[in-house]
Amino acid sequence: MASIKVKFRPSSTIGKEGTIYYQIIHKRVIRQLKTDYRIYADEWDEGRATLILANNGRNGYLQSIKERINWDIKRLGNIVSHWENKQISYTADEIISVFQKAANEQTLFNFMNGITAQLRQMGKHRTSETYHATLRSFMQFRGYKDILLDEIDSDLMLMYEAWLHNRGLSKNSSSFYMRILRAVYNRAAEKELTSNRNPFKHVYTGIDKTVKRAIPLKAIKKIKNLDLSLHPALDFARDMFLFSFYTRGMSFIDMAHLKKKDQQNGILSYRRRKTGQQLLIKWEKCMQEIADKHKTDYGSPYLLQILKHPYDNRSQYKNALYRTNKNLKEVAKLVGISIPLTLYVARHSWASIAKSKNIPISVISEGMGHDSEMTTQIYLASLDNSVVDRANTQILRDLL
Repeated sequence: MASIKVKFRPSSTIGKEGTIYYQIIHKRVIRQLKTDYRIYADEWDEGRATLILANNGRNGYLQSIKERINWDIKRLGNIVSHWENKQISYTADEIISVFQKAANEQTLFNFMNGITAQLRQMGKHRTSETYHATLRSFMQFRGYKDILLDEIDSDLMLMYEAWLHNRGLSKNSSSFYMRILRAVYNRAAEKELTSNRNPFKHVYTGIDKTVKRAIPLKAIKKIKNLDLSLHPALDFARDMFLFSFYTRGMSFIDMAHLKKKDQQNGILSYRRRKTGQQLLIKWEKCMQEIADKHKTDYGSPYLLQILKHPYDNRSQYKNALYRTNKNLKEVAKLVGISIPLTLYVARHSWASIAKSKNIPISVISEGMGHDSEMTTQIYLASLDNSVVDRANTQILRDLL
């Protein structure tokens, strides 16, 4: 059976990038498959034959290269496995020929992998993860057999939708995958890699109404009044939930990236990572209490103890989110809340409670930083931030 190895050829000029290539060995014949992936010598681990990622400006680029290498090796392995399983004789040159032919064809897997790598390189990690998850799901549906962009039609999408539903996914979940695939397909059509045959016209791509994920103010009071001094992990989770509620439903990723310098002169200023919209929040006493209770080390730039190291922020955030939501389930049991308690419930609850106090939808929308996500933002002018601050103060006063 053929062996495939990833190799690095350094540049003959000091300080210039070298190139990645693949070494294919079959029946003592050695061939090289060139790539256009270029890295510096200190970014390559020769012993482990892998890239070295670092927390610098090239990290996104290196991560995208690593993903492309993994995808190439998987495709080369699939070519070899197909011939081995069929007991078909082949050569190292034929492996390269088939690989290069497939690379030149406009296939969904190749095109979508390129978009995913590009998104990661641009720093859009969350979006790249959702694209990767969608591709992984579609690959499972296809039995990991790639498909030409020109072969995608409405019948295929209907079959994929049925496959998703048979696996227990809800209407909204299947729609989530469909919307991402549609975005990828539309991009391919814009690049004139395929003609747009509207393959998503018969599948559901909307957003169905879901069960409310909000709890009443009396439940939040119970959570606030819990004595968790003997349970520091639960105490931290509870406080992060309250901080999100206090700050008009701030998302956990925005909380994690808050800097000490963002709170000045009685105002907390931050930019939503999801939409890029800048929000200003009046700094209340209850927010200060949590910031003091969970303040970071002197040298840390962060306001809260969520990100503790200046590197690998994405992994730290995901681990902290998982632990916090897991501990919130325990908090929910202590106060008798039946719905699954997560940080997202804080956001829903703030909006629901604000609405129950007859605060205008436009004020709620502005307070939560909704942009194109809500229809109201299409026709509403930006509001005076003091209106939103008064709304938040009104809600927080009822917790006292």
